Amino acid sequence: MKITTRYYGPVAIMDLSGKLTLGKGDVALRGRLLELLDEGIKNIIINLKELKVMDSSGLGELIRCRTTCSQHGAELKLLNLTPKVYDLLEVTRLIGVFEIYTEEAEAIPSFWHEESAPKEKDDG
Repeated sequence: MKITTRYYGPVAIMDLSGKLTLGKGDVALRGRLLELLDEGIKNIIINLKELKVMDSSGLGELIRCRTTCSQHGAELKLLNLTPKVYDLLEVTRLIGVFEIYTEEAEAIPSFWHEESAPKEKDDG
């Protein structure tokens, strides 16, 4: 599996391509996620658009990544699920565990919480 990381301000997007399966795929994802957390990144998106195959180990790794992010005070969101990955999450009843987006332009600003959003000024 290949992982390319892009940054948009405080948001890191990991673009996955290939196979997220037992062995190299799940180990690579875990390693890259830990690197981002060590860098202090708290807003992480995993883009699955180019993912060709994901087995149960890959699914387990996504769950571990989410848990690891939570333990580090970070947020993890998924982007561009393939129909097979979506079906797998739905069948395993894990679809509600993740925030899922189909558009990068929506996923990135989803990290801006109300308390960090610009406040309206009332001159009244």
